[in-house]
Amino acid sequence: MEKKETAAASPMGMGGVSSRDEEVACNSTTMRASETCLRLLSVPLCISALLLMLKNSQQNEYGSVAYTDIAAFRYLVNVNGICAGYSLLSALFIAAMPRHYSTISRAWTFFFLDQVVTYMIVVGGAMSTEVLYLAEYGGAATTWSSACGSFGRFCHKLTASIAITYASLGCYVLLSLMSSYKLFTNYDAPPIRSPITAIHIVAFHASPN
Repeated sequence: MEKKETAAASPMGMGGVSSRDEEVACNSTTMRASETCLRLLSVPLCISALLLMLKNSQQNEYGSVAYTDIAAFRYLVNVNGICAGYSLLSALFIAAMPRHYSTISRAWTFFFLDQVVTYMIVVGGAMSTEVLYLAEYGGAATTWSSACGSFGRFCHKLTASIAITYASLGCYVLLSLMSSYKLFTNYDAPPIRSPITAIHIVAFHASPN
């Protein structure tokens, strides 16, 4: 991939270049505002999912259960904490950065970190959903009995926390697409070379009898 080069504008095309630059600047401002809003929106979502899980425990005549008893839920708490911190810091950084000050290294950094956080949320949500499903319906093959009938309040909070986590995942899917677009629009598409193919005509001659 080759980085795009800014072409010098000729006097004949100054009007078109100016109009195009204004359109690009408007699109950049809109994307910047949308990106900042998505990052800020994911902060309360992650914190809400985190707090729901941290306060999730129940004790009754059947025993006691807490999120710390299961590794998947502990992982989800850590992921939501990382996501909330990263979202806030990245939003503040983007808001403080000058509008037209962007480099390839920053674009690669945001692209990489957004992808990492997105996949972390996917893994945490998938693991927690599987455990919640087993707690709700049990598993005959693994002799895992249903637990939500005895610990309903615990399962309700689990469901709410996981649902909010998936909402934050939606934000980060969009952020990953935006960071990908901002990165790869800095490069030109690879040139298309049409291969020259020779057409061979095979002549068949009938042999005399």
